[in-house]
Amino acid sequence: MEKVNYPSVCVVDTHATRPPVPPRLNQMQRKSGVAQILLFMLVSLALCGMVIEACFIYGLYHPVDHPVSMTISVTLYDNVAAPAKQPSYGIPPSKPVAHLTDGQDVAHEKHKMAWSMNADPLLYEMTYEDKKLIIQKEGYYYVYSKVFFSDNGMFCHQINWHTNKYDGNITLLQSRKYSLHSNKKESNSYLGGVFHLYEGDGISVQVSDTSKIVRHKPFENIFGAYMI
Repeated sequence: MEKVNYPSVCVVDTHATRPPVPPRLNQMQRKSGVAQILLFMLVSLALCGMVIEACFIYGLYHPVDHPVSMTISVTLYDNVAAPAKQPSYGIPPSKPVAHLTDGQDVAHEKHKMAWSMNADPLLYEMTYEDKKLIIQKEGYYYVYSKVFFSDNGMFCHQINWHTNKYDGNITLLQSRKYSLHSNKKESNSYLGGVFHLYEGDGISVQVSDTSKIVRHKPFENIFGAYMI
């Protein structure tokens, strides 16, 4: 009897889901283009920020030499008031201070010493008027003076206080020297002390005879004060 070959039976699952359809090529290209544009914008924004920051830093250390820093300051700060001009000190003092020296440009009175305004005087929150240092801020000050003089006969060196608190002038510090030498010699006198001074007070240096002051070097005769 002849053998008959029957075809194999296939079972079909009618509930199976279809495999996902791959995205179309144009959709993938569109999404990739948007991401690239966004990335380019972020990188450009970061680079612009770095350039602006570099311009600010350069302008901070080169405020005059570079035109970019000048342009940025004019553009961004047109509505900001300019700060008041301050004295050009390397390190600004923290408290009132004054240091004056002698000079050939000044003329002393018979007894009162004058001080040069052309010899780089140090004046911070203090003023110099009529041969006196004027206090602008009340407080305790160390006051000092040093003079170089011809040591023949009698010589007196003192610091005077001019104030409205009391009538007349008050002597704060004084030194006297009597010399019996007939030969002309030279000597120094130094005065220094701490005093409470008021706003508007003045201090000055007086000697018995300014013609005895030796004026070889400006720094040989000095006068000053500073708040402590």
